[in-house]
Amino acid sequence: MQHNLAVVRQQAPGSKVWAIVKADAYGHGLMAARRGFAAADGMALLEFDGAVRLREAGWTGPILMLEGPFDADDVETAARHGLSLALQSDHQLRWIASSAAARVAPIEAWVKVNTGLNRLGVLPGAALSFAQALRTCPGLRLTGLMTHFANADVAGGADAQLASIQAIAQAFRAQGLPVLQSFANSAAIFSLPGSHRDWVRPGIVLYGATPFADRSAASLGLKPVMTLTGSLIAIQTLAAGDAVGYGGNFVAPGAMRIGIVDCGYADGYPRIAGTGTPIAVDRVLTRTVGRVSMDMLAVDLTPVPAADLGSAVELWGEQVPVDAVAAAAGTVGYELLCAITPRVRRVIAD
Repeated sequence: MQHNLAVVRQQAPGSKVWAIVKADAYGHGLMAARRGFAAADGMALLEFDGAVRLREAGWTGPILMLEGPFDADDVETAARHGLSLALQSDHQLRWIASSAAARVAPIEAWVKVNTGLNRLGVLPGAALSFAQALRTCPGLRLTGLMTHFANADVAGGADAQLASIQAIAQAFRAQGLPVLQSFANSAAIFSLPGSHRDWVRPGIVLYGATPFADRSAASLGLKPVMTLTGSLIAIQTLAAGDAVGYGGNFVAPGAMRIGIVDCGYADGYPRIAGTGTPIAVDRVLTRTVGRVSMDMLAVDLTPVPAADLGSAVELWGEQVPVDAVAAAAGTVGYELLCAITPRVRRVIAD
């Protein structure tokens, strides 16, 4: 985590860094992220209970709630714990205006603008009037302007959104609303230097995976944070024509040994990952065979003739990039990292 944060700082040396720790730090554990990203300038997430846990764990720096309050109770929590809010709707302003706690401890607010992703945010034409309403709302202090890019992982994909938010920033300044700017996500940090501004918001790159389809994490200088491991709990010797697993969708072309690994989709490994998904046994790269089941999966031991019961298996990590497993499963590394289930034992290395 520390290494990847340092890489982000190298890419955006003039910007402060929000470490994105939503979804339990992308499945890595919020408290682990609290330690690993201790050198970040701020933490950003959307779960208010997580923000409170960060405060209770001693984080005194800025915390940005990326989707703002979900109800009036969240406003009270924000005021009580000094949380900044990304805001995009009038009903959020109404909750804040009616909050006694916010009047006592005004809340820093960022205007979130929808420049094309079409999820959250005020429309560009309404951004200035929303900011002016926010500025006069009791209990709020206008702090920043932000947007989120939809296609920064594609060359030129964020140009139109960046131009739109730059025009809005200029209009803010013209109206005497000098606010901090936060535009760049993980992909933009590496692909769009003009978007870096006051704060960048790295997410997936902090955990050592890539936001790009055509650029590996290693090529970006990142190191994987999570290693998912297992071991061989059985070995089967197949004859030509023998099938493996449910559905029998892998048939041995000849005599071969396969290993059974103590990991399946109930642990978070993708069921849709088919034969050929990369995996390592005793540090030797090989492939999965057959269908992933709830608690087990099978691997080809042909490249690992010395493998035996108890042999170590890396499902993803330093040898097997999580992005390679995700590609084989038709998804992205983000999903796999977030999908590890509670029954998997976690070991955190300081």
